[in-house]
Amino acid sequence: MEKQDYTDIVVGRQPVMELFRSGQAINQLFVASGSRHGSVRKILQLAKDSNIPVKTVRPSFLDSISPTGNHQGIAARVAPVSYLELYDLLAMDKSKFFLVLAGIQDPHNLGSLIRSAEVCGVSGVIIPKHRAASITPVVAKVSAGAVAHMPIARVTNVTSALEELKRAGCWIVGADMDGEVCYQQNLNLPIALVIGGEGSGLPRLVKETCDFLVRIPLYGSISSLNAAVAGGILLYEIAKQRHQQ
Repeated sequence: MEKQDYTDIVVGRQPVMELFRSGQAINQLFVASGSRHGSVRKILQLAKDSNIPVKTVRPSFLDSISPTGNHQGIAARVAPVSYLELYDLLAMDKSKFFLVLAGIQDPHNLGSLIRSAEVCGVSGVIIPKHRAASITPVVAKVSAGAVAHMPIARVTNVTSALEELKRAGCWIVGADMDGEVCYQQNLNLPIALVIGGEGSGLPRLVKETCDFLVRIPLYGSISSLNAAVAGGILLYEIAKQRHQQ
């Protein structure tokens, strides 16, 4: 069966469960015939309690609408993602810990970074409107449902957004191999961590706007890390410093 473009579909038991936990609007649930045990049973009870319509379908139908193919017998049709404006994100923030993604194009990297950001206590993620990945069902799946919990703002110009974050009291810290070793820097600050695009790194103007740069020391033969892996390491280093007693 040919795959169709269901851009409002989230698949998988954990991602769908996270939709309920976050309170995100769900328009409809699809469950594969015979898949009514374990966590699927719990999801169906939540749907019943929330008056969400449930449709039993053949597994082949879920195969056709699943962006990842790994639907685990359950899928949800969600309301469109509601992006915030940057000023809304700043207005709701208290801890001033942001992740800015300057050109991440791979949806798997975007989903992984949002997942790391959520578990590290990031206040919000900021992504460009153009020439970058947006929130799709693939991103939601890879994030293990973290997109349902993470405030996300889209901006037209990343450099202008960084200037606005500076005015709000944030230090702008860029991930770049020209920077100082991250473990040797004071990152217990109001901070916006900037991760550049895969392969291209930080755009020139973005790099020049940063207050300082940090890098992860490498000890092997490979000269760089995957963007999502590097971002995760830096987010955890910031979180560790922020929570040290």
